[in-house]
Amino acid sequence: MKQDLSQLLTDWPFVPGQLNVRMIVGQDGEPRIQIRLDLGILQLLTRGRPDGTRPQGYPSLLEFYEAKLAALEAGSGAEAPDEPETAGGDGATQSGDAPAQRFLDEDDCKSLREEMAQYYHRFMALLALEDYEGVVRDTTRNLRVIDLCEQYAIAENDRSALEPYRPYVMMVRARALAGQALKDNEPKAALLAIDEGLTALKGYFAEVGEPDAFDSSSEVGMLRSMRDALVPKLPVSQKAELRRRLQAALERENYELAAILRDELRLLPEDG
Repeated sequence: MKQDLSQLLTDWPFVPGQLNVRMIVGQDGEPRIQIRLDLGILQLLTRGRPDGTRPQGYPSLLEFYEAKLAALEAGSGAEAPDEPETAGGDGATQSGDAPAQRFLDEDDCKSLREEMAQYYHRFMALLALEDYEGVVRDTTRNLRVIDLCEQYAIAENDRSALEPYRPYVMMVRARALAGQALKDNEPKAALLAIDEGLTALKGYFAEVGEPDAFDSSSEVGMLRSMRDALVPKLPVSQKAELRRRLQAALERENYELAAILRDELRLLPEDG
């Protein structure tokens, strides 16, 4: 068995300043994602936990702890069920005004952060490969990790440790939704995905008490740049569509979205 990786690394040189990603087929016939790093190659599964393990018999640690939370909330004790069950879906988040007993200790949170990093590497690779559905799946999943730790970690530092990453994950998710819409030749849906991403970010910054950080946020800048590139591709009738959505937002008293739509209307050229 050859153990020296020199030839493999030579055949695929590392290029600084760009994401070096490719899709290969494994010996089992299943696809694998490979990421070329400066000191080697990272290989990930395309679905499930990226390293292919099943911690505690579950698809991921997140789902193990979500099952444990469900058991706690049902009043059946702190232990997870004997048989693994998929807790929640790709779009699920933990909710409720008052969290149940906080049960994630320091080691639990550390393990969840390490697992989250695996999914981060994968969704960035999938973004480069234009697998937008996979990006939406993994970013939604990582937002569930942030929610879980924020609500159920015992230590305050563990509850806040992942919050700085939330805007970035939200931005990538919105970008992927827009990318998939463009791939499906649906520019209006792409515009809607970007607007909804901007609205969500505006709400986030207001919720954490930093509303002024919205306009200076790099994540907001990224989505606005994507929108600027998209606007020239839209039909002239898009202006009427934006006016209609603005009116609907005002009627629903969704003033945050209305403000964003007004800004976007100003960016469009005058009719004729």
